[in-house]
Amino acid sequence: MSRGLVIISGATGFIGSALCRGLAEGGYDVAILTRNRDKARELFGDSAIAAEWDGKTSQGWLELAAQADAVINLAGENIGAGRWTKKRKQRIVHSRLNAGNAIIEAVQRASVKPKTIIQASAVGFYGPREDEYLDEFSPAGDGFLAGLARQWESSTRQAEELGVRRIVTRSGLVLGKGGGVLPKFLTPFRFFLGGPLGSGKQWLSWIHWKDEIAVIRFLLERDDLNGVFNLVAPHPVTMKEFSRTLGCVMKRPSWFPVPALLLRVLFGEMARETLLSGQRVLPSALLKAGYKFQYPKIEPALREILGAG
Repeated sequence: MSRGLVIISGATGFIGSALCRGLAEGGYDVAILTRNRDKARELFGDSAIAAEWDGKTSQGWLELAAQADAVINLAGENIGAGRWTKKRKQRIVHSRLNAGNAIIEAVQRASVKPKTIIQASAVGFYGPREDEYLDEFSPAGDGFLAGLARQWESSTRQAEELGVRRIVTRSGLVLGKGGGVLPKFLTPFRFFLGGPLGSGKQWLSWIHWKDEIAVIRFLLERDDLNGVFNLVAPHPVTMKEFSRTLGCVMKRPSWFPVPALLLRVLFGEMARETLLSGQRVLPSALLKAGYKFQYPKIEPALREILGAG
């Protein structure tokens, strides 16, 4: 017997695809919103319904919205795929706002409204904050990513006025072998050229991909919860500690720091906001809600991902 229908936007990405499979295996009916149904069918086969959409409206999937128990909005262009030109920054913002607007349109027009919306966001919301401890009550920071996160979160806020429970998930760096940021770190270590980026003092708030998926399902199934949740492990690490631990797990040295000046020249604003600064974020709301992390510390997490147990 089905546990209900969940609609997911951004389902073909690293987290989205893992989430789709996890929910389908957990007994949910899953519908994915996609601009390429053939690609979606190749990825998911019969485990998910592929609904074609334009990324901007509810056209093509409004009937599904009326049958859904929940909508999970992960859609948005990858912020780390290239240098932040003015045009690229506009695409990053518009991809997120358009998806949020489409979901609100669907909720407004649906004859029966979904019970829950889970809106993705990121710890970039807090901006560069050095050594300050941050939780869900900490204010927004400054910079492009902080502004982007505020707009992304706001794009579905109207759902609350329509009587729909809404969860906002501010994810840290999601670590997994098949995607996300970790593969970019692995290559230099494989060639004995690994090391921290810049000073190594910047904080990394991270989460194992299995915890990321498990937390989303935990929040989906807890009808008593709403509001903002930081999706990060309870033990953030500095870039230097992360690099040293990764080298230890891979049995490689961590001797070659990448100069901050080089990163600024290569990546500009993106380097300043994503590579050379960070946030020391805690999952206070999740811990209070009773979630138990499978991988609370960085070394066991990396060992599991890299098969180095």
